[in-house]
Amino acid sequence: MKALRYWILLWHIGRQMGWHYVLFRAGYWWQGKTGILQLRFPKRATRHSFISMQEWQNNKPTFLFDPEKLTLQRNAGITDLKWRVGQMEMGRFRYFSSQWFEVPDWHSNPLTGFVYPKHQHWSDVDDFSPKAGDIKYVWEKSRFTFLYDLVRYDYHFGQDQSGKVFELITDWIDKNPVNCGPNWKCSQEIALRVLNWTFALHYHRLSSTLNQLLLDKILCSIYDQMRHVAANIRFSEIAVSNNHVLTEALGLFVTGIMFPCFPESHEWRKKGKDLFEREINRQITSDGTYLQFSMNYHRVVVQLMTWGIQLAELNDEWFSETVYEQADASLRFLRICMDAVNGRLPLYGHNDGALFFPLSECDFRDFRPQLIALESVLYSWKNSDPVLSEEKAWLVPEELSDVEGYLEVVEDGAFNFQEDGYFIVRDSGTITFLRCGSYCSRPFQADHNHLDIWINGRNILRDAGTWLYNADEESTRYFAGTRAHNTIMIENFDQMQKRHRFIWTHWITNAKGKSGTADDGFWIETEFEGFRHVGKGIVHKRRVIKKAGRLHWLVEDLVLNVPKGMRIRQLWHPDRGFLDDFRISAVDEQGCGILMIVERGWYSEVYGEKVECIAMVFESSGSLIRTVIESLK
Repeated sequence: MKALRYWILLWHIGRQMGWHYVLFRAGYWWQGKTGILQLRFPKRATRHSFISMQEWQNNKPTFLFDPEKLTLQRNAGITDLKWRVGQMEMGRFRYFSSQWFEVPDWHSNPLTGFVYPKHQHWSDVDDFSPKAGDIKYVWEKSRFTFLYDLVRYDYHFGQDQSGKVFELITDWIDKNPVNCGPNWKCSQEIALRVLNWTFALHYHRLSSTLNQLLLDKILCSIYDQMRHVAANIRFSEIAVSNNHVLTEALGLFVTGIMFPCFPESHEWRKKGKDLFEREINRQITSDGTYLQFSMNYHRVVVQLMTWGIQLAELNDEWFSETVYEQADASLRFLRICMDAVNGRLPLYGHNDGALFFPLSECDFRDFRPQLIALESVLYSWKNSDPVLSEEKAWLVPEELSDVEGYLEVVEDGAFNFQEDGYFIVRDSGTITFLRCGSYCSRPFQADHNHLDIWINGRNILRDAGTWLYNADEESTRYFAGTRAHNTIMIENFDQMQKRHRFIWTHWITNAKGKSGTADDGFWIETEFEGFRHVGKGIVHKRRVIKKAGRLHWLVEDLVLNVPKGMRIRQLWHPDRGFLDDFRISAVDEQGCGILMIVERGWYSEVYGEKVECIAMVFESSGSLIRTVIESLK
């Protein structure tokens, strides 16, 4: 019986992901089991002097900024930055922009206390071990995003941090032998680490702390890490096929430009640029939506595009016009989804706490610094707000910004993004956000027809978030499943069938929608065929009507072909205080009122943290639920 379930799952994966994917994964698994990966990635460190200190100081490649020409206004009053650097002095590091842990090494999970063996070949490391816990809690410190705080502190407070920067980098090199341990497991993590080292190394390029032995040690490690990425990038292209391959391609491109002393630098520069360009064209649709169906991952790509486009232009290279068009389309889409008050977007899709290059004091969920930076790259705009524009100031030299500007103000209206099925209504400070689109790439959540509502910066009906990737089965099913979203379930069945880890079967491939304006307001109409593991031909149609200028929404859910005896459940996840300020009521197709059921729910605003909250549920044995949401004031 178990073998039959395995073959059924394999058939679903092959049909949905493609048999090339299945064969590649099988071959990669076989290489791991037979020791071929250990032969391809030997535990052998490079011992070489690639460049002399004199050449290093005299031959300076063009990077995103020149540390000697930064025009960013210094601000010694950034008390939060000073506090964070003080925490690092005491051995405490920030995880996922919110949590602080004192972790003395590079291999411990601070949640579980598990310590990964540092001499074990990376191909033997189990990154989904229940005993070890979520490996991202090990990877997070080794990403070295904390270097941006040290560099910014150095600049704003005028206190040299090069000693601390190089101490941490060399300690990592000493404690993470080549191709050993968890921090060599993921090529994206390796590429990101190298990008962050490159930023800090460039800032401290002329530091008196840097000597020949130290330079050789760091460059040899960067070289070994990027050789690993170059040799393993096909895995990300075929088996992962998302922001991972973009990060790795950018890592190759940047390394090729910044370290021309490496033998493969010319090859990496060309391969990285070509692959980055190809993947941007593939992963971002012409209307600006992103294939991972995640706002936070889309921001990751925004930061990668900012680095890639800017560095290419500064080094007299240009991406194809399509890359610029996709970047511009991304800006438009994200601006339309973004709340103007606080820069936040719906907590839609997987959110693993990623913010690759934290170069501002803005809140983690504030997208404005990243959008301003990309906008400045595309349009050479200046921005006068020192907090929102600090990231831009590091990445876009002031002399290249000649027009005063800011994020374009989005006018009210109904917006359709048909390729991935996003429908947004903006009206009088409110945002009504709904997604219903067909899957052509791997889905991560079963959340079709999820509805988010925002009012002047307040997310009154929200997505529950992500919490952890490697959690207990019940929590994983909750946050990734339909139950954590403002949509319809049939009994306790998800819209698709959850399988192993990130795998869903019975993908939703028949979905459509549209939005528009009416005499007294706006409307969104969507429908999809789903629940195929429950019954045939089940269709969920949702109609949302927003009255113009008023805090009033009508939501009609019609579910066709529900199996006999099953009930439909309309789910709502309100913010704290919702029931004090708003009224929500529902009736069935006969106009009879439906009693609201209050259940226990969970909310995870940032990765790794969750709080208990309520979920409001309306159940019906019929096919229609009509719900009104309106302000009590």
